Formats: sequence, C-alpha cells, structure tokens
Amino acid sequence: MTDTKKQEWNSNLAFMMAMIGSAVGLGNIWRFPNVLYSNGGGSFMIPYIVSLFLLGISFVLVEYAVGFKFKKSIARILYFVKDKLEPVAWFILTIVFLITTYYVCVVGWDLIYIVLSFTKAWGANPDLYFANNVLHATDSMSGLLAIVPNVLISVFLIWLIAWLIIKRDLNDGIGKVSQILLPLLCLIVVGIVIFSLTLPGASIGYSQIFTPDWSALTNLDVWLAAFGQIVFSLSLGMAIAMTYASYLPEGSKLVDNAIIVAFSNSGFEVFNSIGIFSILGFMTLSSGIPFNELVTEGTGLAFVVFPQVFNTMGPAAYVVGPLFFLCILFAGITSVIALLEGVCYSISEKFLIERKKTATVVCIIGFLISCIFATEAGSTILGVFDAYLNNFALLFAILLECIIFGWIYKFDDLIETLNNNSNIKVGKTWKTVIKYILPICILGLWIQGVISTINTADGLSLIIMGILTVLLIVIPFIFAKLPAINKNYYNF
Repeated sequence: MTDTKKQEWNSNLAFMMAMIGSAVGLGNIWRFPNVLYSNGGGSFMIPYIVSLFLLGISFVLVEYAVGFKFKKSIARILYFVKDKLEPVAWFILTIVFLITTYYVCVVGWDLIYIVLSFTKAWGANPDLYFANNVLHATDSMSGLLAIVPNVLISVFLIWLIAWLIIKRDLNDGIGKVSQILLPLLCLIVVGIVIFSLTLPGASIGYSQIFTPDWSALTNLDVWLAAFGQIVFSLSLGMAIAMTYASYLPEGSKLVDNAIIVAFSNSGFEVFNSIGIFSILGFMTLSSGIPFNELVTEGTGLAFVVFPQVFNTMGPAAYVVGPLFFLCILFAGITSVIALLEGVCYSISEKFLIERKKTATVVCIIGFLISCIFATEAGSTILGVFDAYLNNFALLFAILLECIIFGWIYKFDDLIETLNNNSNIKVGKTWKTVIKYILPICILGLWIQGVISTINTADGLSLIIMGILTVLLIVIPFIFAKLPAINKNYYNF
C-alpha cells in the first residue's frame, strides 16, 4: 500500500471507528432503541433514513469538504472565512471539550463494570448497587466535597489511556489503534447480537422493530426525533469529520468516503439495536416486566438493566458480561479520542505547542474537571451538563456552521472540492439542503431542545447552566483574542 493510500485508509478508519464507537457507545446503546420504540417502531426507520440522507450525509459532506480543502484546524478555517468568526470555532471546541469531561466519567463507570462482571458483584439488586455502591449518589450539593475513590481511579485511567493515544500523530495513534479495535469491536458486538437472538423471548423484542405504527409518520415530533438521533449518532457539529478530513491526502474520494462512513455508522446502530431489543424481549419474558417499561432512556440504565439480564443468564453471563462491557469500553475510548483530536489540533496550530505537550495539558485540565463527576453529586451534575450541552449548545453550533458555510463562504468551492475525485457527485440539490432545509430543521430541533431543557430544570440546574453559558461565551473570546504564536496562522 502506498503512503498516500495508507494515510487515506488510516484517516477514514479512524473516523469510522469514532462514528461506530458513537453508535455502540454508552449514550447510543440506549438512546436509539428508546427513540426507535417511542416513535412508531419500524415506521421510524423511514424518517430515520430520510434524516440520514438529508441531514447526516449532507452535513458530514460539509465538514469533509471544509476539512479537506483547508487542511487546517477549525479555528484557523473560520478565521479565514471571516476573521470575526474565529470565536465560533472556539465555541464549538469548548462544547466538545466539556462534553468529553463528563463522557470520560461514563466510560469510567464502564471500566468498573468490566471488573464487577467477572463475579456479578452487583448482586440481586443492580439498581441499588449502582446508586449506592458505585456512584454513592446524592442530590445534595454537599456531595461535591466527597470523592468516590473507585470512580476517580477509573476516570484517571481513561484519561491516561486517551493521553497515551492522542499524544501521537494520526497514523501512529488512533490510526493504529483503530486497526485493532474496529475489527475486535465488530466481532464482540456481532457475537452479542447473535447470542441475544437465541434467548427465549427475543422475538418479543426484535418484532418491535419490524412492527410499524404508520400513523407516526404524520407526527412532526417523530421527524424531529429522527433528525435529533442523526445529530447525536454522527456527532455532527463537533468538528470530528472536519478534523479527520484535514488529514486525508490529495486524490481522496470525499463523497464516497463520507457516504461509507455514514452508512457504516447507521447500519451498526440498527444492527446493535436488534440485539438490545432481543435482550429486552428476554427480560420481559423472564421478569414479567412489560416491554414498554424496559425501553427507557438514560446512560445509567446500561449499568442497571444489563446486569439484571446477566443475572438470569447463568454461567454464560461470566463470558458475555465482561465482553459486553469491554465492547462499550472500546467504543467509549475511541469516541473520547475523536472528541479530543480537534481540540488538540486547534491549540497546537495556533500556539505552536507540540502535540505531546498539548495533549498533556488538555488531558490534565480535562481530568481536573472530570473530578467533579467523580464526587457523590457527580451523576446529578453530569445529567445537567448532558442536557444543556446537547439540547442547547451543540445544536446551536450546528446551526451556526450551516449559516457560515451555506451563506457566508463561497459554497460552490465546496462542491468543486467534493466532486474532484469522487465517483458520486453533488450539486444544486445538496446546496439547497445546506442553505435552506437544514437550517430550518436544526432551528426547530434547537427550539424544542431549549424548551425541553428549561421545562425540566430545577434551581440548581439553572445555576449550572448559567455557569456553562458564561464559560461558552468567555473561553472562546479569550482563545480568539490571544495572539497566535504561529506566524503563518493568519496567512493562507
């Protein structure tokens, strides 16, 4: 394989690993089944597929084209488009970094459960064990002063692993890791799905996917849910695709690559859900709990419901359990690395700090913030961070990107960049989607997200959201105003 082909392979493999990691990661393992079930079952697949083309592939193409054309960090790219837009880039990167700080904690919980699963240490009441023995959870803010040692240690280990990978360049870091983890991750998930299909009552679960409620197609909320799921699963607006595309060599088939990555992610997501639904069908049969009570959203449920499943599996659980949580660990780590890549790239490029030093500083600061989530009040604060950053901040960032690249930048240049070497071409239809359709859809999602976030917030949540809002305003402007050490930063 030539160096050019190897570079293209590693960059696309790294991005695919990040996206598949997102699809099977701790957030999506419960989010997609819940969204699927709550929005018409099998009929949800129609708006989901439409959203994949209209939003997912369309927006990934924007980020691919921009990253490949400029081969620079998002901060430098937006400065080139218009110098006053640089704070928008640091706004996006701040969101991404803050999301990473709590996502690392969730991956840390999974690391704990890998150890617990060898003996099923959670006992007969996994719910109580998770809250009391793992998290030592409390709603009181006094819990901020009480560190949970096992969570803190696991968070530190995840940050350490991330640092060991991210400090290297793409080919030596996540490129090599992806070559090992992607096949292993796929094998583990395929094994679990196949096993789940053999469980008694599996058909109770997976039949939900293939039993459509056609009336749901006339419900606007179902379509908004489909758009929201695509945003979530493809990590849109986080500059991940933009960053990885900047590493692609000349001659890369951008449109072909973007479509393969998007379809791989969504296909993996649907395939994974067949396994999840089958396990839930087994739980319904064995526990007598109605199916609709088992399909609920929440990251913590992966550490409650699945241990309940493993409790009823017999000896097989001592193999399936560790493999399951190991699979989630691989997915989580690759997602963490993908999130950090753009942050480190932008800082290194502007301030001429070598990659290893940048990764070290970013990971140390990230770990210190993550310590908040390793306290007894951590899970409560984590929930507020997640709701605010995903429902409000991230959607707003995507809306800004649509406006910037659809209206401010010369959009036809992106079309030319995408079509240069690709077998599949884009044109006026894609331009119309980015300039008109997507902004309207994203604005609708954003308004819905803001209303949902505010309506469910209590006094403490509003205070935390206020602090996050200040950080998302102040930090981007500080980074944008700091003079670039790189003398070529402002030259193209």
